[in-house]
Formats: sequence, C-alpha cells, structure tokens
Amino acid sequence: MKKTLLQGRKVSRIFRQGSVTNKVLDGIDVDIYEKDFTVIMGSSGAGKSTLLYALSGMDQITGGEVIYREAGINRLKETQMAKLRAQEFGFVFQQTHLVSNLTLLENVLVAGYISGKESPQKIKERAGNLLRHMGVEGAQNRLPSQVSGGEAQRAAIARAMIGKPGILFADEPTGALNKSNTTEVLNLLTELNRQGQSILMVTHDMRCAARGNRILYLEDGKVTDELNLQQFNELEEKRRENEIGRWLERLSW
Repeated sequence: MKKTLLQGRKVSRIFRQGSVTNKVLDGIDVDIYEKDFTVIMGSSGAGKSTLLYALSGMDQITGGEVIYREAGINRLKETQMAKLRAQEFGFVFQQTHLVSNLTLLENVLVAGYISGKESPQKIKERAGNLLRHMGVEGAQNRLPSQVSGGEAQRAAIARAMIGKPGILFADEPTGALNKSNTTEVLNLLTELNRQGQSILMVTHDMRCAARGNRILYLEDGKVTDELNLQQFNELEEKRRENEIGRWLERLSW
C-alpha cells in the first residue's frame, strides 16, 4: 500500500483581471504518493504549472486545501510556509535561478544553510558530495555564467536536494536543454527516485514523462485521467513512450 505524501482537496485557483475571471484549477482532488515519480501532463494552458505551484505552497489557492504529511499547509503564515519550503520541499525549474555572483558550490551551500537542518560542516560535506554525484564537482568554483546549461541545471538539482527534501518539485526541468543535457538531467532524476526520492514533475515532453511511474492528465482545470506504469527501465524506453503516446492520443492531447 502506497503512503500518501501530499494531497489536494477541492483545490481551485481563480485569476481575476477587471471583469474577466479565469478558473485555472477547478476543484481538483489529487493524491501524490511517497517515493513515486509523478508527472503532470496536459495541453498548453491546462493549469499544469499552476497546480504544481499550488501544491508546493508557492501560490495561494482560491479554495480547497493542500495537505502535506497529514497537515494542512495552505493556511500557514508566510514565515511558516517559507520554513516548510526550505526544509521539506526542493524545487527545479526550466531556468536554474542560480545566483549569478555566487559559484555553483556557494549556491548549494546557501540553500543548505537556509534549511537549517544540519550543522554548517555537514552541509559543506553534503554539498561537495552532491555536486560530485551530479557530475559537476570540477565546475563547483565557477559562476553560473561560466558553465554550460546542463552543468547549471545539475547544480540546481544539487541545490534542491541539499536539504534532503520530502518531495522534489520540477517544472519543465529540461525545457531549456539540448538532447544530451536533457538525458543527463533525466538520468539524475530517475536515479534519485530509485533511491527513494518523491518527485512531482510538470512536462509536455513525452521523453521526460516516460521517466515517471504515474502520469496525471490535466484538462480544463481538472485531473481527467491517469496512467500507471512500472518503474522506468532504459531497455523499454521506446515501448514506454509508445504506450504513453497511445494514451495521450486517446485523450486528444
């Protein structure tokens, strides 16, 4: 039996501009399970990123409730929410958002210090180990402008993992990368998941979606379908992509 990690109950998000109302999330019920690699897909404008931000507390919801480890989080004060994000949530975006005047190592260290979960010495050790694991140890003393997009994104994943998050949120993490760098980043995320890291990722790329073991389909602000798969196996990647493609075709994606 899978353990529920994160829940959304009747989650709605409405944007208003003058007299125009746009209901992006329409009373969504969703469960995210521990150790799963969950993927959110849907057509452009379906509300994929909005749902990710709502579940991670990065965006205020209009209605409903978000529950993390059986505790409601959407009514937390901003200081409480910031502490929760620093200690329990990791974030990887399409753009790395690394601090431009800090080295890759310093970017990771700052996130570790903010989390406050371990001593500075242990954070330094973990940062070095993470950057080594991500394959960017040789570039750790360079600025983000001095490394490739793939190296910067791998450093961003190290930054997201420094606080040992309960869940890693990824919003189009390979959207700005070429094919080889995309593969490297996907391999890292897959390996992290195999080690037990819970991941929730938004993507429009079938190749990325194939790394998940559960895919949720969002349409008109609602989760309308889901596809459950076995853990990713490199030897069956093409078959897996074809299965996802047939599923998406039935949904008129």
